[in-house]
Amino acid sequence: MALSVEEIETLLWARHTPEIQAKLKKGRVGIAGAGGLGSNVAVALARIGIGALVIADFDVVEPANLNRQHYFIEQIGMPKVTALKETIRRINPGVEIRAIRAKITPDNLQKYFSGIKVMVEAFDDADQKTMLISHFLQKFPEIPLVAASGMAGFAPANLIKTRKVARNLYLSGDGITAVKPGLSLMAPRVGIAAHHQANAVLRLLLGEQP
Repeated sequence: MALSVEEIETLLWARHTPEIQAKLKKGRVGIAGAGGLGSNVAVALARIGIGALVIADFDVVEPANLNRQHYFIEQIGMPKVTALKETIRRINPGVEIRAIRAKITPDNLQKYFSGIKVMVEAFDDADQKTMLISHFLQKFPEIPLVAASGMAGFAPANLIKTRKVARNLYLSGDGITAVKPGLSLMAPRVGIAAHHQANAVLRLLLGEQP
């Protein structure tokens, strides 16, 4: 049974209450990276009825991504942002999506992410994480940034937390567990960290501290 955008939004308003859903509908969230973290954050936010997502990634879906990223076999070879936009459309077509296939650099941050209310750092590469956090906080000092670090392997899930580490900077993960031989990125802990990030975004949009 197909549902219209209006029917989906009516269900969300009834479930979340009009006061909360009105704030979520006005939410515009940036996501840098559409891998294990970014794809799961985007889907979680789409399911709660976020108003708009700006998703940037330059990569394509590969078979190795399927162990933890929100993609499907038939999407292998597609740009991640295109595949993710397609998936979100199937979940909640009422979400406005700006899909940007590009590598994020200090020079294009303002071009792509102006107008957002919360930013999500969702890179795998440590250098990219450092670059984004450093330059985003400089260029957008008033916009909260939710980053992630430490979610590899199969250590206890309860070690993953969200904490404030600086003004307008929040970090999800255990902050320790990095990828190394025998300790890869796997769906459970990556998904937990991603949903910590999504919940931090939700709380920030509702005026709460993560």
